[in-house]
Formats: sequence, C-alpha cells, structure tokens
Amino acid sequence: MKLNIQQMSYDYARQISKWAYKEPYSMYSMDGSDNCKDELLNGCYFSVLDKESNLVGYYCFGEAAQVPVGNKFGVYASKDVTDIGLGMNPDLCGLGLGLEFLKGGLDFARDKLSAKEIRLTVSAFNERAIRVYEKSGFKKVSSFERSSDSGNVDFLVMIL
Repeated sequence: MKLNIQQMSYDYARQISKWAYKEPYSMYSMDGSDNCKDELLNGCYFSVLDKESNLVGYYCFGEAAQVPVGNKFGVYASKDVTDIGLGMNPDLCGLGLGLEFLKGGLDFARDKLSAKEIRLTVSAFNERAIRVYEKSGFKKVSSFERSSDSGNVDFLVMIL
C-alpha cells in the first residue's frame, strides 16, 4: 500500500470525525462535533491517503497521541520519545492492512520528525492492534487505568 501522508485538512478532519467503529472498538468512534474537528486540525494530525487518494486513516504525534490521564501515572515522563497515535478507516479494519499502515507512520516519524524511540498507547482489550504493534517490534513497558462514566479502561504503553 503506497501511502501519501499530508497535514490534516478540514475536509479530511470532517470525514474522520464521523467515523464509527463496530463493537468492541466503538470507543474509538468520534462524534462529528466541532471540538473533534478542531482537535484533528491542531497541527499534530496527518491524513493518510492511498495511491487512488482514498482516505485510509490518520496519524498523530506528540501529546495528541497520549491518553491525558497517563500523566498522573508518569508513563509519559520520558520526553526523548516520540508518541504516535493512529486510526484506520473503519471499513479497512480487520483486513490485514494494519502492519503496513503502522510502518508508514513509523517511517514518517523517523524521516520527518527525526524520531529515534517511538511510544504508543493502546487499549488493553485491543488485541488485534497489540498483535500488529508487537509484530513491528513494540514492547509493553507499562500500563494504567482510565476511569470514566462509561467504565474503566486499561491502557498499555509500548515502546519501539
């Protein structure tokens, strides 16, 4: 999959903000709100297009890729690490494209952001994503729990 990675545009932010993931991944769904679009346009997000210019996903870097409550647990204390977050178009999830999609983001982080060590945070239940991350060399280094009105979610922090 040849990927074209570019700064997030309003049109792509609008599309991504309406993505709805099937259970058990619905926590990754967005609500289409202006707040959601504003975050996608904060300068930390990049749209990812295939060779036919179809929107296949996004990458984000830095604080935008962190789960804020993780700071209470000190999981983001090391500032020498580049955080990456990513999301694929829900229609493409589960089709075996994850590893290639992840590698595109890792290459971008190394080439454009001079990333040496890369960290990501993933929901512990997301075994499908964790397998992809482990295949690419990520190792689990810590974990924490986020509590909300909808319940508790465990997160893993992984380093490459």
